[in-house]
Amino acid sequence: MEKPFFRLASYYWLNLSSRISSLSMSTSDATLLKDAWVHPGVLSVLTLIGPDVIQRALAQLSGHRFTPVAFSFGWVAYSFNSLVLAVGNNKLMPEPDFSSIVINGKTGYSRDNHSWILGRILRDFEHWKPQEVGLRLDEMLKSASQKSNAGSPQDNKPVVAPRTKAGLCVSIFRADPNRASGVPAADWIYYSGVATAVVQLIIAVIPLILHDDWVVLLTTSVGIVLAFATGWLPQWGMEKWGYPRVAKTAILTRGNGAQHAIVIIGDKNSLDLEALACADPKGSMWTRFFTISLAVLWIAHLITVVNIQQDPWFLMLVGGIGMMHNVMVAGLPRTPEAFGVPLVFEECILDRKVMQTLMKVEERHPRLGASMLQTFFPGKLYPDEEAFWERKAQEADKQDAAEKAAKKAAVVQGPPISSPTIITSSSAIGLV
Repeated sequence: MEKPFFRLASYYWLNLSSRISSLSMSTSDATLLKDAWVHPGVLSVLTLIGPDVIQRALAQLSGHRFTPVAFSFGWVAYSFNSLVLAVGNNKLMPEPDFSSIVINGKTGYSRDNHSWILGRILRDFEHWKPQEVGLRLDEMLKSASQKSNAGSPQDNKPVVAPRTKAGLCVSIFRADPNRASGVPAADWIYYSGVATAVVQLIIAVIPLILHDDWVVLLTTSVGIVLAFATGWLPQWGMEKWGYPRVAKTAILTRGNGAQHAIVIIGDKNSLDLEALACADPKGSMWTRFFTISLAVLWIAHLITVVNIQQDPWFLMLVGGIGMMHNVMVAGLPRTPEAFGVPLVFEECILDRKVMQTLMKVEERHPRLGASMLQTFFPGKLYPDEEAFWERKAQEADKQDAAEKAAKKAAVVQGPPISSPTIITSSSAIGLV
């Protein structure tokens, strides 16, 4: 009985040994693996990934005379995407990645927002909101949490977690009269693009110093120039701020259930935020021609990258640094000034009850609270609430009628006529 057992064991052992030996790499396989790491062929593939990141980074930084968007992986794919957009609807800016609506502060008409910068202004509000807004909101949330946990210990009422959202916070801003709308401020995110380009060029010089290889430096320099040229297109600024200037009040919010509503009171030199929310720019043939030319140049750049055999890791490092920078630029929060919408904080109105907040706003700013009523309360109101809003509407109508009458009287009367100067004998002597 033992011999068949040993024969069977030896058979399986020999079979296993043969399988293991067949899996061992030959010399050619090892050479191929080494060559793949020394000369990675994936470099050309990396230039095709991440076009969405490139578009968002351009949307963040474009509009200046000089747009320092880093050269990175994904530019070739983005050039093809922009080519399709230019030939189609001729639009460069992406759709907003943060849903919101814009409400007319006088009529109450609301519309979905399609502007990238308005969506980002609302998305980043937690980052740039004034300190007073943060302090008052924290106090209101703390008060709401204490009221939820109010009661005697004998009630055996479960403890409610601290509230992170309650009521409505209306932050009121005015357009900064000392700064022009549509002119973005340069922040550290903007200047970081210049620093990234300098670091990339320093890395690209290393092969030239070590091996007298100038191909990596040339490829990096051309990529940086093409990236900067893409952000230089004037249509970026037209899509961001190429809209009428008008004195209009607009409200930016996420809609019913939102914690914040941002009121922007404009002047005659501020952007029409309602028109901006439509985001319906008119492209030009120049943009189409330039976009097609850039796509051809990026294809030529890709062909050059494919044939790089020496020191490809330096170019991969250059592209990796650029990709990290573009990811950072595309996602980091910014202030309204960096988006070309300079604002001055005026006041903050909030309450644990949304209706109470709107009533307080209406008391201080006629028609402003009523313009948000349909958004936050689309249903039927209580009788006392209806009476309040009807009374406020009548008061606002009387105020508007009085203002129109005053303007009409001023037009009919014309400018004040100065009284004639009577020259007396004494004054005539003085003149002589």
